[in-house]
Amino acid sequence: MKEITAKFNNILSTSKEYGNVVHEPDSSTEVQLNTKEKTMPFSDQIGNYQRNIGIPPKSYKNSKVYIVGSGIAGMSAAYYFIRDGQIPGKNIIFLDQLHVDGGSLDGAGNAEDGYIIRGGREMDMTYENLWDMFQDIPAEELPEPYSVLDEYRLVNDNDPNYSKARLIHNQGEIQDFSKFGLEKKDQLAIVKLLLKKKEDLDDLTIEDYFSQEFLDSNFWFFWRTMFAFENWHSLLECKLYMHRFLHAIDGMKDFSCLVFPKYNQYDTFITPLRKHLQSKGVQIQLNTLVKDLDIHIDTEKKVVENIITEQDGKEVKIPVGKDDFVIVTTGSMTEDTFYGNNQTSPIIEIDNSTSGQSAGWKLWKNLAAKSDVFGRPDKFCGNIEKSSWESATLTCKPSAFTEKLKEYTINDPYSGKTATGGIVTITDSNWLMSFTCNRQPHFPNQPDDVLVLWVYSLYMDKEGNYIKKPMPQCTGNEILTELCYHMGIVDQIDNVIENTIVHTAFMPYITSMFMPRAKGDRPNVVPEGCKNLGLVGQFVETKNDVVFTMESSVRTARIAVYELLNLNKQVPDINPLQYDIRQLLKATKSLNDYKSFPGEGLLRKILKDTYFEHVLPEGDENHEDHESFFTEQFHKIQDWIGHLKH
Repeated sequence: MKEITAKFNNILSTSKEYGNVVHEPDSSTEVQLNTKEKTMPFSDQIGNYQRNIGIPPKSYKNSKVYIVGSGIAGMSAAYYFIRDGQIPGKNIIFLDQLHVDGGSLDGAGNAEDGYIIRGGREMDMTYENLWDMFQDIPAEELPEPYSVLDEYRLVNDNDPNYSKARLIHNQGEIQDFSKFGLEKKDQLAIVKLLLKKKEDLDDLTIEDYFSQEFLDSNFWFFWRTMFAFENWHSLLECKLYMHRFLHAIDGMKDFSCLVFPKYNQYDTFITPLRKHLQSKGVQIQLNTLVKDLDIHIDTEKKVVENIITEQDGKEVKIPVGKDDFVIVTTGSMTEDTFYGNNQTSPIIEIDNSTSGQSAGWKLWKNLAAKSDVFGRPDKFCGNIEKSSWESATLTCKPSAFTEKLKEYTINDPYSGKTATGGIVTITDSNWLMSFTCNRQPHFPNQPDDVLVLWVYSLYMDKEGNYIKKPMPQCTGNEILTELCYHMGIVDQIDNVIENTIVHTAFMPYITSMFMPRAKGDRPNVVPEGCKNLGLVGQFVETKNDVVFTMESSVRTARIAVYELLNLNKQVPDINPLQYDIRQLLKATKSLNDYKSFPGEGLLRKILKDTYFEHVLPEGDENHEDHESFFTEQFHKIQDWIGHLKH
């Protein structure tokens, strides 16, 4: 805006960079080199220098912004339109088909009727966009000037997270989870996957690539249950996860790599963010279904002209002006959720015949019918047998169950401190069932004598070990019985049922974003030619980030705002820890269950008592290199070179 930048005109008027910023740089293709043409930070450079407020090239004070979907992606878009786009909050309107805001970040209920959370959030310290936003959102329980980030840090800095019972089996026995248990060929397979180009992995699945021994390993138990991967999911997405969380691999066995919110996902994140946006004048219009967009399409551009909605059973068109913007959350991971309770099951059987035909997918499908640039939603919503799982929320009064639970917690679950430290996975469960007790209370209004636990399973088509039915066909009491069987207290089930309220949720599309995909299946955040339309959420393309995280939702929102407004500002790529030699060495040693890597002994001798000694992971300095698979390969190369010389 000229009145803001007037004092800088002598620079801006001759600048080749101003107005020509790549808003989503790609660190996987960037050669880090300082040149006279380079003015922006390196693509994944993280820090306060990136905290500048963007200045749009013109004023958008009279622009309206319509945001379809009031989940974390949509709310983040509103935040960045206000902060960096300087669009008045009163000009921003949410349109949501649901009766409550928050999208998939839900959490509701009370002790008398039972609480329900369809999912939870395990967080990483490297979620740069998420923390960028929440350091500006006023805290719920701390006074001014403290933020949600300050509250988060206060809890996690003073209450370490880890698990003492990551795996259990044999009806409640804690299983040894100290090792990944990867065979040498599978360690090599991981290394090879990290080296592969992304574009070479279109439509491949995890089981297409990895061996059965890998799929049976502790490593895969940790990985798949922590992130909810199935064997038939996208190999590409699995690769992206390995890059994204390479720094955390050594902490996956005991969850020491994670930080958790004080409360559930709705009260921790959605409530304070919604209050902040509403304080800025943002409007949230619920019970409004957006069915389609009128888009003028020609050879040069695509411009939204009308939003077609259904309100109170009637079709209502909302006109979109030439300086207005539309943000759409494509698809929905929690669409068509089926609910059950102690006495009822959520669903009788899985049926693909109506897959992807409900309201939450209709808008994206209608957009895709207009142009290939909007992606292929059927790739993600066309097979609920492979994209579904079920969760259950347990509202527990003291019982045999809560007493047994104490065997798996690092602190008394009633203490307010870390309890299980993340999910406890039952490795011999036919359903592949996991459960977790996070810090209590899990809801602000929760009584002191009540615990709230969350349970989920990955296999929806297999009979239980004790209850001979698939999980979606089970009542809450039957699921509770199956869980108690695996905890070794099924003989006390009557006492447990009497003191436990169960709410179940079967979600047909909960891992649909993990389905195998190819280039073009997911649209870009701002599809080619779109001038006033941005797509956000879990089903849009990003350069290197992963799906199924709050961070990726915030990232897509931020990209959309910066791109549509052409802000002179970039969204940093994912944290560069994947390139850090310290993290690479640590991950290598972790994958090999802390046996030596090639040349470790020599490196220790060279670096001993030097400034760089600390880059090496902790370990036995005298450990024999020959125990390492990587050393074996190193020696083979040496022998080969030796033969060539002779």
